[in-house]
Amino acid sequence: MGYEHTNSRGNKYYLHQRDRLFYFSKDSNGSIELPPGFAVIENKRTGLPMLKRK
Repeated sequence: MGYEHTNSRGNKYYLHQRDRLFYFSKDSNGSIELPPGFAVIENKRTGLPMLKRK
């Protein structure tokens, strides 16, 4: 199982990658670990997680 993030609303999201694109999904199948040099932030308005370079 890969990286899991629970947002402020209690929803669980899993990190995925397609080519050079990282995205979060509620599906845990095929999730990946958090890559080095990245941090997870949360959009305050929508509650969706996003990756940000450190």
